Amino acid sequence: MSIQRFEPGPYLSTAAVHGGVAYLAGLTPDDLSQNIAKQTSDALANVDRALKLVGSNKSLLLRSEVWIADMSNFDAMNDVYQAWLDPMSVPPRVCTEARLWDARCQVEFMMTAIVSSSTSDPDE
Repeated sequence: MSIQRFEPGPYLSTAAVHGGVAYLAGLTPDDLSQNIAKQTSDALANVDRALKLVGSNKSLLLRSEVWIADMSNFDAMNDVYQAWLDPMSVPPRVCTEARLWDARCQVEFMMTAIVSSSTSDPDE
């Protein structure tokens, strides 16, 4: 059984792949000074980067987990999330209100996806 780890660090890897399935770490925005819509867009750009890193893309998502710091921001987050999704490949999702790693962080995504080196990125 082999596990391939991507961008391993002292306390997490950006992703791990086993058996043709990629498990992404919780990915957050880089700029925590922005509003929820901008943070969502930024975090999803990090998801796209991680999916590409492992040889996948958003059309191959198996599951999406979303943590949001304040559920009153759900609609603004969800508008950006829905625009980002591949409408033909909407994965199962859970969204939970949670206190995140930094008080300024408003959203975090964790995705599971199929890996396929022969699959092209629909955004390219």
